[in-house]
Amino acid sequence: MSRRSELLDFAILGLLHEGPSHGYDLRRRLNSALGPFRALSYGSLYPALKGLLTRGLIAQSGEAATPSARPRISYELTADGKEAFEELVSRAGADTADDDTFEVRMAFFARTESEVRRLILEGRRHQLQARLDAARADRARRRDRADQWSSALARHGEESAEREVRWLSELIDAERRHPQDPGPQP
Repeated sequence: MSRRSELLDFAILGLLHEGPSHGYDLRRRLNSALGPFRALSYGSLYPALKGLLTRGLIAQSGEAATPSARPRISYELTADGKEAFEELVSRAGADTADDDTFEVRMAFFARTESEVRRLILEGRRHQLQARLDAARADRARRRDRADQWSSALARHGEESAEREVRWLSELIDAERRHPQDPGPQP
């Protein structure tokens, strides 16, 4: 199974952890809230749902609005699906800080234990700090050869990474001070 497929399964299980939902609603919520799934097609969603059904992690039910209408299929977590989600949400591996994974993991931080949240945040900060250090060193080496546009783009990338590193540091500090709080204050 590809990493993107695993991430999609995690996101679906997480959304269904909140309650039953139908395919259209799942796609809408994935597209609007979960970063890398902005362009999620039904051609990706329904095979993922079928795989989760086959593995017994979700169940489906259908109701028709009228006797002649096609039933609207709704999906919900099974007990095995709840266990699988709890296992996935408790992991804090190296890949949980990656660009394509971090936002999805953070979307479910309310159901993630404090220590795991902190490890994921620290991993992300470390990854971004290393990227920022490399970009600064590269810009310093190419300072005399870079045109204005390349320099402006490099500065923009550095400033974006600096902002995210600061934000992550604030979240980590808040997590250390108040690990039982539901999250950062708006």
